[in-house]
Amino acid sequence: MALKGLLSGKPSRNAKLYIGIGLISLVKAVAVRNDRNRFRRELTDAAMFIGVGLALRQYSTLKAEKRREIESQVPDWAIDLATSEQAQRGVRSLAKQRLGRQPEPQAESSLKDRAQRVLSSR
Repeated sequence: MALKGLLSGKPSRNAKLYIGIGLISLVKAVAVRNDRNRFRRELTDAAMFIGVGLALRQYSTLKAEKRREIESQVPDWAIDLATSEQAQRGVRSLAKQRLGRQPEPQAESSLKDRAQRVLSSR
């Protein structure tokens, strides 16, 4: 798995997954303990997976602490402004423009447009 993919999303979930895989490899190592080469490979795999899982767990904790720290420094009015429906619509339309899609048509039409619709419907 790429490092960017490993650290993005939910690292705490990924940590549990890697620790689980490491524990399974550890059990496999115990099961094949009579085969010296395979035992070493399984033990190495278990150590790597458990190590990555523990590192991701620590990263997840650090990420949550930093998020709380940053959120505590931002004023409440700024959070309310950023999470408002109007701000979300603006972000969506900007993202669509950047991705090459046309923004959604505006709900409000001008007086001229309304007059033309009324005249064309008669």
